[in-house]
Amino acid sequence: QVQLVESGGGSVQAGGSLSVSCAASGGAFGSWNMGWFRQAPGKEREFVAAIKWSGSRQYYSDSVKGRFHVSRDNEKKTLYLRMDRLMPEDTAVYYCAADSYGSTAYDSEDVYNYWGPGTQVTVSS
Repeated sequence: QVQLVESGGGSVQAGGSLSVSCAASGGAFGSWNMGWFRQAPGKEREFVAAIKWSGSRQYYSDSVKGRFHVSRDNEKKTLYLRMDRLMPEDTAVYYCAADSYGSTAYDSEDVYNYWGPGTQVTVSS
């Protein structure tokens, strides 16, 4: 049974940094493309970042490009998201997701078949 569990969320002031992690179990993590999504109160869930199974390519939404960095450790079966220069509009529940089918539509939540429960990130002004 595949499980994804996020950790590392919390509260930070604007301009600060925070890292969140996603630990996977029960599946072939090293062969999955992985993504980060977020959902702010009253808004739809949106794409944040994604990384190919090999770690060789990363993708970012325009709103986080240059501030966030996605990485992975396939031996540890863990996905990471480093968030710098955080802004109040980054406040959301952050979800990690796994695409075990290898789709190229990395920014669409429809291609991700496993999801974590999410972790809250709050940025105060």
